[in-house]
Amino acid sequence: MSADAQRGDNARMTTLRIATRKSPLALWQTEHVAAALRAAHPGLVVELVPLSTRGDEVLDRSLAAIGGKGLFLKELELAMQRGEADCAVHSLKDVPMELEPGFALPAILRRADPADAFVSNRHAELATLPQGARVGTSSLRRQAQLRARRPDLQLVDLRGNVNTRLAKLDAGDYDAIVLACAGLQRLGFDVRIRARLAPPQWLPAPAQGAIAIESRDDDPGVHALLHVLDDAPTRTCVEAERAMNRALHGSCHVPVAAFAQRDGDALSLAGLVGSAHDGRIIRADAVGDIDEPEALGGRVAKLLLAQGADALLAAEAEPDTGPFRS
Repeated sequence: MSADAQRGDNARMTTLRIATRKSPLALWQTEHVAAALRAAHPGLVVELVPLSTRGDEVLDRSLAAIGGKGLFLKELELAMQRGEADCAVHSLKDVPMELEPGFALPAILRRADPADAFVSNRHAELATLPQGARVGTSSLRRQAQLRARRPDLQLVDLRGNVNTRLAKLDAGDYDAIVLACAGLQRLGFDVRIRARLAPPQWLPAPAQGAIAIESRDDDPGVHALLHVLDDAPTRTCVEAERAMNRALHGSCHVPVAAFAQRDGDALSLAGLVGSAHDGRIIRADAVGDIDEPEALGGRVAKLLLAQGADALLAAEAEPDTGPFRS
């Protein structure tokens, strides 16, 4: 527990330390959270604790090959356990479906654009790429949907932060790359988006576009500070998406996509399981009550499994410890 919190649950915290990755996007998101917290709690001192993670350091292999997106969290969680930070800011799509024991997500901010972005210097959209064009992406989910639409494309691994990926495109390493719209927009690269790859035809990663704040679950003083940033409509949608992924035992090892939307008292959820190898796609959708997002996620997962998603997931989850497979 932080020093401020140890003074008592009802004591007013004066300083909050936020652990963050060092990438430009991670720092932007953390500064965004810090500014919102300062505005919500006048007098609160917010300090950033930048850290390097294994997911940032190992760039010569796919995320699936080195252990998944959870590698972006581990060092930040260790900093909280050691008392060096009070909370951490993440892209929620990078947060495992099951948190490590002792941690919670007291705040999920309002979601930004959840769509993927088609980025190219010479081509306006996916359909206009020439036969055999080189497309960069490190996401198995994106690979599956690209193969389903354009089996002729040559898919090539693309790791690194947003700036690095754009630089590789500009250097001519790729004909196009696929990134998240939210990341590009947050860093001021809106003009690089040539076309949005958006629902319902193209589905994003579960919780894509949402920022989450993680903290220890035994720190009520921190929870009280963070809860003011929680956006209930966003939490409802991402809980349905993450529940579907959890029921499928999904991770970055398998191509799983989901997107939920609220419509009055109803909540709709579209889900997808695909193959990054041959572009096979299984889809399902359902509508439920906004008060039961977890149940809706479970229903869509069952619909996907009834169509054979379990076999597809098992095939896609085979260990891959070598270089990226195109």
